[in-house]
Amino acid sequence: MTWEIAIVLLLVVLTLVQFIRERWPTDLTGVAAFAVLLLLSLIPGENSFPSASQLFKVFANAAPLTVAAMFVLTYALERTGAIGRILAALENMDSLGTRSLLLLMMLGTAAVSAFINNTPVVVVGLPVAMHFAKRAKASASIFLIPLSYAAVFGGCCTLVGTSTNILVSGLLSANGHPPLGMFEIGAVGLPAALIGIAYVTWFAPKLLPSRRTLAQDIEEGGISEYVVEAIVQENSPVVGKNLEEAGLGPRSGMRVIEVTRGGGASYESLGTLRLRVGDRLVVAGAPAAVAAILAMEGVNLQAERGGSAEMISTHEGHLAEAIVSPLSDLNGRSLRDLNFRQRFGLVVLAIHRRGINLSRGFENAPLQPGDTLLVLGVESSIDQLRRSSDILLLDRPRIPTTAQRASTGLVLGTLAAVILTATLEWVPIEVGSLVACVFLMITGVIKPRQAYRSIDWSLMFLIFGTLGLGMAMESTGAARFIAENLTSAATAFVAEAWKPMVLLAMVYIITMVATEMLSNNATVVLMMPIALGLAMHLGLDARPFAIATTLASSAAFSTPIGYQTNTYVYSAGGYCFTDFLRLGVPLNLLYFIVAVVIIPLVWPLHP
Repeated sequence: MTWEIAIVLLLVVLTLVQFIRERWPTDLTGVAAFAVLLLLSLIPGENSFPSASQLFKVFANAAPLTVAAMFVLTYALERTGAIGRILAALENMDSLGTRSLLLLMMLGTAAVSAFINNTPVVVVGLPVAMHFAKRAKASASIFLIPLSYAAVFGGCCTLVGTSTNILVSGLLSANGHPPLGMFEIGAVGLPAALIGIAYVTWFAPKLLPSRRTLAQDIEEGGISEYVVEAIVQENSPVVGKNLEEAGLGPRSGMRVIEVTRGGGASYESLGTLRLRVGDRLVVAGAPAAVAAILAMEGVNLQAERGGSAEMISTHEGHLAEAIVSPLSDLNGRSLRDLNFRQRFGLVVLAIHRRGINLSRGFENAPLQPGDTLLVLGVESSIDQLRRSSDILLLDRPRIPTTAQRASTGLVLGTLAAVILTATLEWVPIEVGSLVACVFLMITGVIKPRQAYRSIDWSLMFLIFGTLGLGMAMESTGAARFIAENLTSAATAFVAEAWKPMVLLAMVYIITMVATEMLSNNATVVLMMPIALGLAMHLGLDARPFAIATTLASSAAFSTPIGYQTNTYVYSAGGYCFTDFLRLGVPLNLLYFIVAVVIIPLVWPLHP
């Protein structure tokens, strides 16, 4: 081992640790690793680190640019409501049981996500899954993890199904191998998807417990306490009464924390205070108790604390669940910073994040993608939220405008043209996707600013940073060093004839384990040099190893953090971490078996 290899391996380990600990955003970690490599390239004398000019070539890599273009095309399709209408068409099926509805939902989701980025498919599909759960009289938790898994199944069937497939195709081209064909990975992805759908359809109702959603927690008292602010209206029956007489005393299960009167806090004892018109009450209590306030005549919730006179009439209020969109402008900003009540005319009662209900102290917490909000408001405000692309209602799909719906045919035709020309190899996928984006902007389907916003720039910089690490692993010999040691380890335990198969299985397993803890894109970029190095060291064809890496990097079923869609349903479904382990670990094993059996048959190991 040379000192350059040691430094690169140390940098890779530190990067992986930082990815797992999440003390920095993943894109910052990737860029930091890239910056360190730039500094190492300046070391005087002979060394094998890539030069700065070589490192900057990663920004000209076609694969990340293709990923960005597919984000734009997917956004255009989602904006027209096409994804929602495709999935909503499944809702018209009647007289089906739980497993039949699961099968129908998963087949439809997998088919759509084979050609569209799977994250928006899951986000848009959440209301459909909720609808299916209600129709089957089952918990939403029986449907939401299968929804995420189905999106992953479909993404493993085509080149454009997920960004990792596009990255592998680009890395193959960069190393002198033919890029992936549009449906090439489907030779193993499709059988794996069908087996996975059959497994989940049968075992999800058995292995997934009935987890309550956030709205059910509120209705059934699952959250211990939350706080609302109300105002006493004119002619209210509670005027002139003390808190006990008004039904707001300790026996009701509520606590009146503060009464504001005349612009300032009232210093009168809460035990003797008589309510007046205009009194503002800050009330805390269990949901079942505070729900009584919603039926009190002449007591309304305040829409914006200390500001607007706009009120939400509590007896007309409706509860709804909504999820923060992955590309929302609200991400990173708190409810207080956003003036959420004034902006949307809705009161947030609680936030559900990664299996935890934040019922108190969440007003100052920065919102994150996938946060599930329980909101209360009048029906008109909730209906208005249906048109928002920042927050998506879980019980009903977003409604596009008439102009947006009119563009559906044009967007579908454009996406079909990209897929067709890439399949027939008339135009490279990177060229076709970029031209399609420009076409949609010129025709006014989407505006340039919307196109730029639709791109997940944090993912872009994560990819560029890890591409730099991959380049350093190749140029310093670190990838070859790892490949040689893996080969030696395999040689010590297996016969020479079985060595290629065992190493293929090892590549799959290492990638599968890594992607459960890391970003799938970071995993595939770091594993590809090792996979290609193994093939070169053994004199084998590189393609089966690349295919195994591709499939394993997306097959993240055992943790809610292994894949972004898992994180979304984790919040929305009220899941525990072990729910994913229970259903996902056997599914990972099934995918592994399918991979090691089919890959050598379709892509022979020996050239």
